[in-house]
Amino acid sequence: MSSWRRKLRAAWRLTAVVLHGLHGLWVVWVTFAQLAPAQRHARIQWWSAKTLRLLGLTLRVHGQAHPGPTLMVANHVSWLDIMALHAVCPQARFVSKAQVRHWPLIGRLVDAGGTLYIERERARDAMRVVHLMAEALSQGQTVAVFPEGTTADGHRLLPFHANLLQSAVATATPIQPVALRFSDAHQPVSEAAQYLGETTLAQSLWRIAMAQDMVVTLHFLAAHATAHAERRALAQRLRQEIEDALS
Repeated sequence: MSSWRRKLRAAWRLTAVVLHGLHGLWVVWVTFAQLAPAQRHARIQWWSAKTLRLLGLTLRVHGQAHPGPTLMVANHVSWLDIMALHAVCPQARFVSKAQVRHWPLIGRLVDAGGTLYIERERARDAMRVVHLMAEALSQGQTVAVFPEGTTADGHRLLPFHANLLQSAVATATPIQPVALRFSDAHQPVSEAAQYLGETTLAQSLWRIAMAQDMVVTLHFLAAHATAHAERRALAQRLRQEIEDALS
């Protein structure tokens, strides 16, 4: 495909995504609060899956999400990770950096999904979030975290922080690791999906829209019991299992 045709296709994809996002905002502002939890989850799943399709991504899933209250941990590549996981597990409440709340369009939609926000610049804020996570898990909910704490390039994993895993240990809630990978027609690990350093959301959107045959693959691995687990050893084990699945 020629360069100008790729750019034209990318512009069309982004136009469709913006319109889809505006429709999502209308749902959030007008009807979302009136919906039952199951209806909200259905809307989140539909919206997330359609966003991926409009951007030209194919979603592939191996394994299944663990039923019941679960702490889901995944490697982190892109802001699209949340949408990919929500397309399969819409009931998951994510822990995200506080800045996401202020992103145009996406921030309000992420907020509607019950996201728990953490101020990473404040060392003590992790304890507050752990308590919120433990409360959600005790109520039978699914919570999802990216223990790397930031996005990586998709080729390697950063160290896993163990602090947030304490919420599952304290409530004896199973933890399920999920391996997440973006690939495209030219690369087994797509550079277009990377969201690193000073990359802006607009730049990231354009690169994704320009990509050819991008695929996001989710591998849901076996869940682990957490009662009496040591969180640092658990974090290392989860990281190794995700790394093995990606390789």
